[in-house]
Amino acid sequence: MKELTLNESPFLNLSMDEILELERAYNGAREKSLDQSFCMEIATSLSSLSNKKSLSWEQVQQWFHNKHREATGQVASSVEGLSLYVDLLDESSSRKEHKISPNPKGIKAEDLSELGYESISIKDKAWHDVAMFLNYRVLSTGELEARVRYLGFGKEEDEWVNVKDGVRERSIPLEASECHKVKEGHLVLCFLVKSDYALYCDARVLRIERRVHDSKECTCTFTVRFYHDNSEEEVRWDNLCCRPTQEEAEVPLEPFMDPIATLWG
Repeated sequence: MKELTLNESPFLNLSMDEILELERAYNGAREKSLDQSFCMEIATSLSSLSNKKSLSWEQVQQWFHNKHREATGQVASSVEGLSLYVDLLDESSSRKEHKISPNPKGIKAEDLSELGYESISIKDKAWHDVAMFLNYRVLSTGELEARVRYLGFGKEEDEWVNVKDGVRERSIPLEASECHKVKEGHLVLCFLVKSDYALYCDARVLRIERRVHDSKECTCTFTVRFYHDNSEEEVRWDNLCCRPTQEEAEVPLEPFMDPIATLWG
């Protein structure tokens, strides 16, 4: 059998109920899950769960093969881990009235790729929009990681990221007519432009110089302090993205030792 890497999975857009069904089947069968007859049975069952194109038994077998490699390697897979994943997604998406149930029977789960998330890259320490979640794993420490593909990037840039610390609801670009929603002390995602790079980084709003303006063009000035190096800059409204909630503001992120400057020179 050709061994695909996790980011080369033959299907990348499994819904949550399909993942749960595969997890349950694997935990019940383990090594026997690679049998062709068993994979054909599961493929038929999964096809009845969704209205999209049917999965082949070969795809199911490859998923089980990858899962077996994880279970016998450096990571541990468990239903509890997936439940944690569901809980984290549910905590974030419940404000939007999305509901994901840990019960695979009769649920109407959304594809992870349809939910709006952003993730912090371990390479540049900046936030990027998530195009899709490819897989997940539970480390021996109990920490949950998800493999993400960033919007606008190829599979060579896929990364494993810590779900608790590195994945969150997507930030919302500020509209000129909504500048009044930004307050001093707010956590924002700010577009940082330098001579050799341009990245979205976490920052805190320190001061706001408000001016009267129309709804199409904001003339206010925002002074922010970036978390990664504690530098301060004055920025325009169109450099800011608002966080869906200000919960993160209660526990400030620890400043990095200026990793962005280190990476980009």
